[in-house]
Amino acid sequence: MAKGKRHIYAIALGSNQPRSRKLTPRRLVAKAMERLSKKPFNALMVSRIIETPPLGPSLRRYANAAVLVETKLAPPELLRKLNKMERKAGRHHHARKWSARPLDLDILLWSGGIWADDDLIIPHPEFRKRDFVLRPLAQVAPAWRDPLTGLTPRHLLARLHKSRKKA
Repeated sequence: MAKGKRHIYAIALGSNQPRSRKLTPRRLVAKAMERLSKKPFNALMVSRIIETPPLGPSLRRYANAAVLVETKLAPPELLRKLNKMERKAGRHHHARKWSARPLDLDILLWSGGIWADDDLIIPHPEFRKRDFVLRPLAQVAPAWRDPLTGLTPRHLLARLHKSRKKA
């Protein structure tokens, strides 16, 4: 990977655990979106924040969004930066899967296409199955094609809803 090369990433943001009365899930997502618009990031596009029902055992509703960012950070460096942001917001990664969390940041897509190592897989393995990810993603990257399926977020969303109607 060339040093200093600029990368574009689609990042999903989610929260369903308030940190205080003022730091609601919606506000935590908005603050993370603000942070992703400052160095070393350049936010190219931000989605609206939507509220969605919980996935898994959590009872709290989620605030979800997506951001398209440009940065010189390579995928592993970006993952470290996002994990640091999550910890700063109060997230503990040893918590149970799908438990309530103050902030969840996932790399969905990358301008480099596919990345896979022990710590990170891009595109995100589950993003095609999640309405709460695809709706914001379609707002910020409507024409971006999933490198594995060749489909855009809008196509993936339509396919997801079509399969749910059949079920």
